[in-house]
Amino acid sequence: MRLLFLLIFFPFLQIHAQALISQADFHYLKELTQAVIDSSRILPNQRISTDFGPNQTGGTLIRPGGRSSYPAFWIRDYAMSVGTGMITLEEQKHMLLLTASTQNDEIKKTVHGSIIPKGAIADHIRIDDAKPIYFPGTYSFENQGEIRWGHQPPLDDMLYFIHMTYEYVKQSKDLSILDQQILGISLFNRLILALKALPENPSNQLVHVEASNRGVDFGFRDAIHITGDLCFTSILKYQAISQLSEMYQWKGNQMEHQKLKTLANTIKRNIVQVFLEPNGMLKASTSMSAQADVWSTAWAVYTGVLSKDKAIQASQRICQSYQNKTLAYRGAVRHVIRTDDFNDKTAWEGSLVKKDTYQNGAYWSTATGWVAFTMALTQPTLAQQLIQEFIADLRTGDFRQGRGFGAPWECFTERDQQNPVYMTSVSIPYQVLLNSTISGKKPTIHRRIKNSLN
Repeated sequence: MRLLFLLIFFPFLQIHAQALISQADFHYLKELTQAVIDSSRILPNQRISTDFGPNQTGGTLIRPGGRSSYPAFWIRDYAMSVGTGMITLEEQKHMLLLTASTQNDEIKKTVHGSIIPKGAIADHIRIDDAKPIYFPGTYSFENQGEIRWGHQPPLDDMLYFIHMTYEYVKQSKDLSILDQQILGISLFNRLILALKALPENPSNQLVHVEASNRGVDFGFRDAIHITGDLCFTSILKYQAISQLSEMYQWKGNQMEHQKLKTLANTIKRNIVQVFLEPNGMLKASTSMSAQADVWSTAWAVYTGVLSKDKAIQASQRICQSYQNKTLAYRGAVRHVIRTDDFNDKTAWEGSLVKKDTYQNGAYWSTATGWVAFTMALTQPTLAQQLIQEFIADLRTGDFRQGRGFGAPWECFTERDQQNPVYMTSVSIPYQVLLNSTISGKKPTIHRRIKNSLN
């Protein structure tokens, strides 16, 4: 029985069902996504930067983008893109086993006083010597762990490790890999270790940090300080436990399958209870930077965490912000609706970067698909418009036109843009449109994949 939890929004979706993207635009997006992933590959023994040696990990790696940006293997960016169908099983297996082999097997303290918990997964892995870098902000194995990036490593990588395993097994049908020993521990037991490395609130099983043990909640805002119960990471935990539940079922362990199925539903209920605000938005956390969070809200709608009525309310709020021009620009979206900024000096309450730059108010198309999906629940014409703006911007700046072009960009503002040929800027919207809509001939929104947790 297939899990990948999603989305049956029942007949109410069919009321407003329209294609979110034309066949021509979808074909263009598919080709561009493939080109970006191809540009992001680091082949064995290939050198991509004068600052690093060649890829000596024994297989192909996929970095966050092409050209000179991010010359290492980032776990989350790859894991978020693995559902495109554009990454071979051989490549997936190599990156999965490399990630597992660099999992931290005992508690360690860095030179800066931060802690690497047992079971932690690297933020990124060097290509020249396969050394794990558990913290953002550096490529140095010896000097990693500056407190400004957290007292412990980002929390999402442990959960994306589970996701990349689930995707590999689902696509390859190779259950035996779950029992493969990596440095004396089976891959499946390493998944359990990764889950246990997460700090949680014992009263509700949500991922939780205080200022004293803060870890980045989600790497796409690693320059933002967020504490308390954490929304996006808890949705990721819901996903990971759902996937572990299904893997237990694949292994024939019905008792653990049912146990984790129940836990996933508990976490799902608690996410709504703890984070939902009266206007339909989910807030990012319960302490620092506890603001209405566009990305968490849209992803909660897309993953089926929010019920029909709550999803409609979220859709209405996001559509309103889109119409008011406080959410999107050139088809990309902010983390925080402009009217929900913490104050006139910063979008998020805690940030390492100034307002209207990078993760503190710039526009990102990584979340465009989730947002368009959410908007389509109440105003599909606006959702189509957002996607059209997204595609138009890609066509104008398509990196394949030459060195003077760089789309898809990681993020941008009205004044500047950064990191060209960025993978998740197209790979995530592509997956949403692939799984959620039929373009052109059949203007309907799919039921994505049966939610076997209901």
